[in-house]
Amino acid sequence: MASQKLPYLFLVLFTGLIGCLQAHQFSVGGKEGWVLNPSENYTHWAQRLRFQVNDTLLFKYDKGSNSVLVVTKEEYENCSTQNPIEKMDGGDSVFKFDRSGPFYFISGNETNCEKGQKLIIVVLAVRNKPTSPPSTSPAGAPSPSPKSPSAGAPAPTPGLSRVPAPSPTQSPLALTAPTPSTMAPTAAVAPTPGGNSAPEGRHSSAPGFTRSVVFMQSVTLVLSVCLGI
Repeated sequence: MASQKLPYLFLVLFTGLIGCLQAHQFSVGGKEGWVLNPSENYTHWAQRLRFQVNDTLLFKYDKGSNSVLVVTKEEYENCSTQNPIEKMDGGDSVFKFDRSGPFYFISGNETNCEKGQKLIIVVLAVRNKPTSPPSTSPAGAPSPSPKSPSAGAPAPTPGLSRVPAPSPTQSPLALTAPTPSTMAPTAAVAPTPGGNSAPEGRHSSAPGFTRSVVFMQSVTLVLSVCLGI
């Protein structure tokens, strides 16, 4: 359990060290300290400096004769010392800024406050690193173009139309008979042994020959349809 807490403790210590290195301590009034009539007016001194959260103010004054009061704006304007937010009277007092915004300081001696021993400090706001917005496509960006046809698909030849192939379930014999220009020429029938020959241009009535002719015509038709001729 103790080993699990070590990384967290190191993180806290490291964060505190970074905060201490970044913080700065300002000595109010410089070498003169917290006095009634400093060589540089406290208002001018505060305006030329930049104060941030965790910075500190060092007040040096004579203990017992003076003090520092942290008050509200109204008490600052009226030099009211009755109900301060915080009172420091040790002679060497350090005040730390724990927030941004204005802080009001006056002397614990009301007469000194009325003579100008008072101070206003405005602490700068903490700036957080801006988070980057999610990336979005700019308005008006062109939409992606539709997918083009595959490169391997052949382009249709101008002037030619492809005839659809016959359905696989359709019998070749059920196709329309080819035109006379596409039919194969009829071969002459050989003379019979008796010397008589069949009339020219007439097919033999043998069943095998008729089926062969019909088969050849069907093959020719199929090839014509598939090859587009």
